Formats: sequence, structure tokens, C-alpha cells
Amino acid sequence: MHDDARQGGMTRRQLLRMIGMSAGSAAMYQAMTSLGFAAESDFHGVPQLGAAPKGASVLVLGAGIAGMVAALELRKAGYAVQVLEYNARAGGRNWSLRGGDTYTELGGETQRCGFAPGQYINPGPWRLPHHHRGILGYCRQFNIPLENFVQVNYNAYLHTTSAGDGKPQRYRTVRADYHGHVAELLAKATRSNQLDAAVSKEDQEKLLASLQWWGALDRDYRYTRSRDSSDRRGYDKDAGGGLSGDPVPSTPMGLGDVLGKTLWGRLPFGDLYEMQTTLMQPVGGMDRIGLAFARELDGLIRYRARVLDIHQDEHGVRVAFEDTAEPGSRHQASADWCVCTIPLSILGQIPINVGQAMADAIAAVPYAASVKIGLQFKRRFWEQDEAIYGGISYTDQPIDTISYPSHGYHDSGKAVLLGAYAFGAHAMQFTAMSPAQRIEAALEQGSRIHPQYRAEFENGVSVAWHRSPFTLGCFGLWTEAARAKHYRNLCAIDGRIALAGEHASQLPAWQEGAVTSALDAIERLHHRALAQGAAA
Repeated sequence: MHDDARQGGMTRRQLLRMIGMSAGSAAMYQAMTSLGFAAESDFHGVPQLGAAPKGASVLVLGAGIAGMVAALELRKAGYAVQVLEYNARAGGRNWSLRGGDTYTELGGETQRCGFAPGQYINPGPWRLPHHHRGILGYCRQFNIPLENFVQVNYNAYLHTTSAGDGKPQRYRTVRADYHGHVAELLAKATRSNQLDAAVSKEDQEKLLASLQWWGALDRDYRYTRSRDSSDRRGYDKDAGGGLSGDPVPSTPMGLGDVLGKTLWGRLPFGDLYEMQTTLMQPVGGMDRIGLAFARELDGLIRYRARVLDIHQDEHGVRVAFEDTAEPGSRHQASADWCVCTIPLSILGQIPINVGQAMADAIAAVPYAASVKIGLQFKRRFWEQDEAIYGGISYTDQPIDTISYPSHGYHDSGKAVLLGAYAFGAHAMQFTAMSPAQRIEAALEQGSRIHPQYRAEFENGVSVAWHRSPFTLGCFGLWTEAARAKHYRNLCAIDGRIALAGEHASQLPAWQEGAVTSALDAIERLHHRALAQGAAA
């Protein structure tokens, strides 16, 4: 379907623009996902390749998740495998920054992470949906312990600078008021017989009963200040014991306030398929997955290898690379076949002799702008002062997102939260700043939600993905038009070269896309190798 396909009286493009204007760039990205830019994982188990042709070899470019999945499964089948990786570590975007780590971005700025022991930030992927069976299967295989990742916390905040004095609202308050007012409107329409053509009388009675419960409406189907509505949105004074234990109900916002402040735009996030409970994370950081793969592939990965040229002919594939520890050096690796998982933003700048269809596909996919900022504080004030345990607060400021750690509850020491997760234009604003300026902006904007920021802050670190030398962006940003024209050409094997990675999947930005893409590519490559061996 074309990007401008009609959706209920407006085009998709118009709908996305409206969402982006009203609820922010992150909401727009989530809307893109819900409009078909991502799909359920089709993982049905690791393919059983059988035995490799005698003496067959494969060169894997990139030791991210896709590259390491390919290397692991090809080695199991009996291929001689070697992996070239640009970084001095495995994992690619599967990455955690901890105290003592250093990171140099394009432009030469080097940050040294000052986090306390046990604290970390995941600059790349940070959650694992329960239905991403491929990546979860490798977690199980490697005995990587997982814990819950809290996506929706009813006690976190929704914030917009245009809402009165800019005071943040609790998620549960906005949700309850939105549901309550919508339920009241629908109840009015039902009681005035405006739904006769669509709903039977019996079903209208059932609908009214369900709306009364769902929206916490009173006996006259009004959404008002009451014990019932306060049981959803919270009380001005919570119930307690003894003579002073009477609760004090709270007063709902008006419908115009709820709709006019665009706070509603963040309510459906937890309902989106990839964000639904249960979400998980590896205990101790997302890079536990990358490190586990690297241990399994010990001795096969050559680090600090910057690919300079990829050339194939009827005999095999040769790759020239530089050892970045020896600037100007030139080395060569060769194999019968190649699985290339280099991000397209980088691959498009490397000479590679593939057909025009694949070359055009490589050039057709830009990469999303994204920035994450990790902030360490002296104490977990969000828990101690505001009873926020995990989850996410959203704001219409450029930082967009504040995510609270889903682990270590009630720890008495220092703690790190995600102080910004910006996309699109806001991410480009942050990318143009120095790391120190990004931290300052995150503190300034976060203080409007948490006044404790300045007094409690200790240090921070940021990753602007367009300044990442190994990706030049966060993930492949397909449009429907580009996917219709180029996707199959990107995934097709060209001679002896197959591409894999999240960019070669229907799950862009997710590790599951990397896993399923790699498994699909190596299965097809194996069949081609067998066919060629039989012909020979």
C-alpha cells in the first residue's frame, strides 16, 4: 500500500503529521509502527541447516546480533567462519555503558562514563517483548537471566508545557479522565437512542453497564468527583487508618483540558503490540546478550577491523580492511561466501560489487535520528519522593522520555535513569550539541518534571546515534514506498553475498529483526552453497 493510502478519510501521511504535531516525535514513530511498519516476529525455531559442503567457508561482516547469530549457526553446520568487527567489542547496538567506559563520537568528543559500580545505561535496545521468540531463545540458550521491564507505570508522569503552569500529571489521572469523559459521551449517545441503528436495545443496556464501570460514571452516567473516579485517578488524600483515615476524592480535569493538552497522545503506548506486557530486560544490562554471543564465538571475531572494500567473483569473496589500532594498515580476508550485516548507512559508503538492484536498495534506506542520555543521581528520589518504581514519563519537551530503572528498587545508593530518548527533529537538535550541552539540556528540561534534578545530579553520558561511527544512525527508516520497491532486492542473495540485520527485516529497530533476518539469510545461503557444490 502506498504511503498516502487512505485511512478513514485522511491519508496516512496526514495522520502521521497530525500525531507528530500533537504528541511528539516518539508518538509519531509509534504510530508508524502501528500503521504497519513493523509486524509480529515469524520466528519458528532455528533452521536445521544440515552439513555444510566440505571445506566451505563464510566471512561475516559485523559482530552485532545479526552477524553473531549468522556466525554461530553457520559454524554449527560445519562452515569455516570468520567475523570482522569495527568496534573493540561485540554486540553492535546491543550495548551498555558503565562506569569507566569511554566512547568517542564523530567529531572527536570523548566521554568517560562516571557511573557508580552496578549502574549502566543501554544506548541502543533496552527491552525485549515477550513475543520476540528468537532473541529470547538465545537468552534461554545462553542462560541469561531476565527481569521485568516496566513500560507502563500509572504513577509516572505525562507532561506538556502548554498545560496551565506546566505541572506534570500522573499517568493514571490523565488515563482515568480520558476514559471517563469518553464513557460519558458514549453513554449520552446510547441513552438518547442515537445508536439504535448499530446496537440492539438489549446490547445498549449491556453497553451502558460496561461504560459505567469502565469510565467510573455515577448513577446518572456522569463522570464527576467521586470515590469511584478517584479509585482510578487517585485521591487528593489517600485512605488511611483510624479517625483520620477518610480519603478525600479528587476533581477530574474537564474534557477540554484533557484533549487540549494533548496528554492523551501517550496513553496507547502500552497497548501497542511491541510494548504490551510482558516486556523483559537482561539482568545487569542489555549487553549481557552480546557478551554471551561473543563468548560462544571466542577466537572467530577479529575486532577493530574497518571494512574498506568488498569484492566478489565466481570463486569467492575478498574483503579489504584496516586494523584501526594500526591506522593506514591494509589486510585481507576471504571466503567462499559472505554475510554482510554492516548498517546500510555505512555499507553505502563502502565499494561493493553487487548488482544494481541491491545497490539501489542499499542507498534507499536512511537511518533514524535518535539520542539517549543517561543521568546518575545521588539517590532514587523518584522512588523515595514520588513513589515511581520503573516505567516511563513523557513530555512534549525535546527530551521526550524519562525512563526509571526497573531494577534495584529501594537501593540506598546512587542510581541512573534514562533522562532523554529523543527522535526526529528533537534528536537532531541534541546531536548538534556537545555532550556537555546535551546533559545540561536534559537537566533543565527534566527539572520541570522532577525539581530534585539539580540538587541530586552527579554525572551523565549521551549517545547521539548519527554521531556513532559504526552506524551513523539508530535504525533503518523504511517508508512503505521504499519497502515495496527495494526490500526484496535488499534481502535477495547477490552472487555470493547476503545481507542481514534489522534493516533487512519487517521488525526495524528491534533485535528480533536482526535475529530473524540472519536466520533467513543463512538458510537461503546454505541452500545455494549446497546447490553449487552439487553442480560442481
